[in-house]
Amino acid sequence: MRLLLDTHVLIWALENSPRLSADARALLQDGAHEHWVSAASVWEIAIKAAIRKLKLARPLGEIERGILDAGFQVLDVKIRHAAALAGVAAPRDPFDRLLLAQCEIETLRLLTADRTLAQLPGVIAI
Repeated sequence: MRLLLDTHVLIWALENSPRLSADARALLQDGAHEHWVSAASVWEIAIKAAIRKLKLARPLGEIERGILDAGFQVLDVKIRHAAALAGVAAPRDPFDRLLLAQCEIETLRLLTADRTLAQLPGVIAI
């Protein structure tokens, strides 16, 4: 399975948070799956850290190294992803919309704990 980590799942995984369930940890450690992180998630983290809405356990400048060390692949935002936003009916959050568009274009499934997103097709709730 090809999984795209929602932003909060990425943070929890990198910080070894107890909020990450055992099932989610198993999915993230299973080498049979591809684990992707969108550049949009790092953008979201940077914005929230800058406005002090989010406090990170590590400096923001080290996040790319953490992503790579965790074995996650990086998905850049491409024009085709932005163009696909027109077909994403929900939700309002622009970062969630972009992640969903990337999932559609790249044939990924979004791994999230967001209950609103969990109702959508192609989303895996943890």
